[in-house]
Amino acid sequence: MSVPPNYSTLGFKTIIVTLDGAVLVVLMNRSKQRNSWVAGVPEELRQVFDLADRDDRVKAVIVTSDHTAPAFCAGADISGGWEVLWDPEEEKEGPHAHRDSGGKTSLVIYRCRKITIVAVNGHAAGVGMTAMQLPFDFRFAWAGAKLTFPFVRRGIVPEAISSYLLPRLIGHSRANSLLLTGATFTPESPLIQGLYHQILPTREEVFPAALAFAKELAATTSQVSIAVAKGLIQNPGNSVEENHLYDSKAMRALGSTADGEEGIRSFKERREPKFTGTLSKDLGSWYPWWQQINTKHRNGKL
Repeated sequence: MSVPPNYSTLGFKTIIVTLDGAVLVVLMNRSKQRNSWVAGVPEELRQVFDLADRDDRVKAVIVTSDHTAPAFCAGADISGGWEVLWDPEEEKEGPHAHRDSGGKTSLVIYRCRKITIVAVNGHAAGVGMTAMQLPFDFRFAWAGAKLTFPFVRRGIVPEAISSYLLPRLIGHSRANSLLLTGATFTPESPLIQGLYHQILPTREEVFPAALAFAKELAATTSQVSIAVAKGLIQNPGNSVEENHLYDSKAMRALGSTADGEEGIRSFKERREPKFTGTLSKDLGSWYPWWQQINTKHRNGKL
């Protein structure tokens, strides 16, 4: 990115975005509407995560809401029926052209090469559980939050690639208990507790804990290492041997970079590292090593 964006001048209406050092903070800005999803919310979230991915100043992104709001995210606003979720332009081509807005947003968050954190300081339902939580690297939550995946009780299915992500995060058995019942749980339930990095007793504590965690990681981890490590986790080989080839190549490539050398120096000098590598300059041409799918086309090929 040649000119870093000024996030305060981008005209966002459903979110408030501020850069706190190397941490980009995204505040949901529809508190009176329980931060429900309407047209504009997914588009603005996708825009800010795309910018953060390419902005070398950003090492971590946090999404949260005002802890005094009625909910962190109450899901999609379906008061006008399911049709409000369909894109009129896609409908002209036919139902096969539909691309779920929650899924499109989840993919942008999941593919972001920076550290991603969500601070769930209120109740969450539907897309507030799927796109707003599952694609993130770390999740912090308020112990008293009411959480639900209500889709089968609304006559539809879990969306936003949740049927892919949730079983991989907490296991198929627990995912079945959450997705196939539509029941309401709290973060400390054994069925969902493992989803969260930290569960805090009060709503007020959630965001500060997430921000402190983000700043600590931003100060002590390599931006390039994070991107490649996420690539290895999200796109492993089809066998243990193939994965061995991928991480061997990554280890060799990163070990000879300035960040790799700084990691050794800081270890020998018994101090915190000062990494200077950026994705725009130091991520090798071999990355990404996996085939990327173009979801805009029916055949799924680039």
